[in-house]
Amino acid sequence: MTSCDLQVFDHDGYQVFWKRRRGREKLMAEIRRAGIVHSEPVLEAIERVERRHFVRPDDEREAYDNAPLSIGRGQTISQPLVVALMSEALAIGSGDRVLEIGTGSGYQAAVLAEMGARVFSVEIIPQLSAWAATNLRNAGYRGIELDTADGYLGWEEHAPYDAIIVTAAASRIPRPLIPQLRVGGRLVVPVGSNAWDQTLWVVERTEEGETSTNLGPVRFVPLTGDGQQAPS
Repeated sequence: MTSCDLQVFDHDGYQVFWKRRRGREKLMAEIRRAGIVHSEPVLEAIERVERRHFVRPDDEREAYDNAPLSIGRGQTISQPLVVALMSEALAIGSGDRVLEIGTGSGYQAAVLAEMGARVFSVEIIPQLSAWAATNLRNAGYRGIELDTADGYLGWEEHAPYDAIIVTAAASRIPRPLIPQLRVGGRLVVPVGSNAWDQTLWVVERTEEGETSTNLGPVRFVPLTGDGQQAPS
């Protein structure tokens, strides 16, 4: 599932096309130069997704900057390098079932779809969920299933998943998500109570329980909803 640049160009259209192309080439050069993402399928997926479809119109000039951008309602579209890092940490293959918690504008879901995943995505803010659906449709992604709900609780209806990704910082590992993973599946989640004390974790479900790996410091907006207020 890929979207296309303009099919017929006038003079201005060519300028827009090449500006976007140069922006994407610059972005990919920066991501590769960082040297922390090594999966070619992930890098190719990032390159194929047109990020301009997933930012606000006023921010389209910055769509291919390697930086987070506000998408309104206190939320952001993540930095492409971080999207690549988290996507690689999922260790998924084509056809795998992936649950995303925090649809946002739809960008991460599009990257997962480009990697060949079957994507299920939950967003707690109705306006963002509706906007993401429009963005994904306009970008040519038709097979992603969306829901508006408290993502801390997951989406049990479609479990088990090969991987789960959380795109906002939880105050602790979301325990309701672990049983929704298949054995051998991975949860990738930023954890921390404030923006200055967050780390990215990979939790793998095993026959005996689970293992956890810390991938280092990150900074995300907080995960919202009543689910994480319940006792562990």
